[in-house]
Amino acid sequence: MRLLLTILLAIMTSPANAFDIQGHRGARGLWPENTLPAFAAALGIGVTTLELDTGVTRDGVVVISHDRFLNPKLARDGTGKYLTGPGPLIHDLTWPELQLYDVGRLNPADAAAQQFNRQKPVDGTRLPSLAQLFELVRRAGNDQVRFNIETKLSPLAPRDTPGPEDFAHALIDVVRASGMARRTMIQSFDWRTLQVVQRVAPEIETVYLSAQQPWEDTINASSPAASPWTAGFSLHQYGGSVPRAIAAAGGAVWSPFHGDLNQANIAEARALGLRIVPWTVNDATAMTRLIELGVDGLISDYPDVLRKVVQARGWPLPAPTPVTP
Repeated sequence: MRLLLTILLAIMTSPANAFDIQGHRGARGLWPENTLPAFAAALGIGVTTLELDTGVTRDGVVVISHDRFLNPKLARDGTGKYLTGPGPLIHDLTWPELQLYDVGRLNPADAAAQQFNRQKPVDGTRLPSLAQLFELVRRAGNDQVRFNIETKLSPLAPRDTPGPEDFAHALIDVVRASGMARRTMIQSFDWRTLQVVQRVAPEIETVYLSAQQPWEDTINASSPAASPWTAGFSLHQYGGSVPRAIAAAGGAVWSPFHGDLNQANIAEARALGLRIVPWTVNDATAMTRLIELGVDGLISDYPDVLRKVVQARGWPLPAPTPVTP
């Protein structure tokens, strides 16, 4: 009996069953986004999941980057000057060429520098490869943290990146080669890549991103035509229900913009067996409201704030594993 109780307690408090504290782009509010310093900071804080974005270079290296191109908000060239407009596409650069750009400090002339005024610059920081992140986690001795990896491609800009099939295969190959498949989720607004993942790598969970806002609508729920983002799963077929469309598509997790959630669609997602992890929540009051609505986790630029909110509820917390990037 004692052994059974021990096993049940271990299951109940394991990271897979704990509230999911996800560090957005590592810890974007604190360190340069999608860089090894940001991921090291998140590991040192103690998160359940590292959330990140990926692209693929011309020579096939899977790299961590939110943008399909080098972003002038944060990218400096070899002379130390910020780019004056959108830089070259990640997919047009080789890995050595990409390493010429510094992404360790927000451009002080950009609004993002004020928005993330807690962010600590780390001059000389380069965009890392996904393999380098996996190695960082190994050096941290962390065998529990999970990875929520987004494929950054767009059906509206098909020439900017590999297509969904090639992109998904490149990402899956790195995840499998690193032995991280069981700890990885692959997410996307472009549901085509998720369909590929489900077909060729069923051991990897899929996370369906969505937004239904005036400033971004990837769902197109008001139209009988399918959105170009939803891999042919028209919401018209599912009564305008995003959870029903995701369940039909075979997803495990729904990750909506947090402002799109309410009691009704959370209850519907739960009834369909979906976990719910909204993005990107930075305010402690909003975090508490969403937790009380019953979400399974939150994605935040400030995992330190989110951890305190979770701690205040007396819930299990992931162990911090400090590491030098």
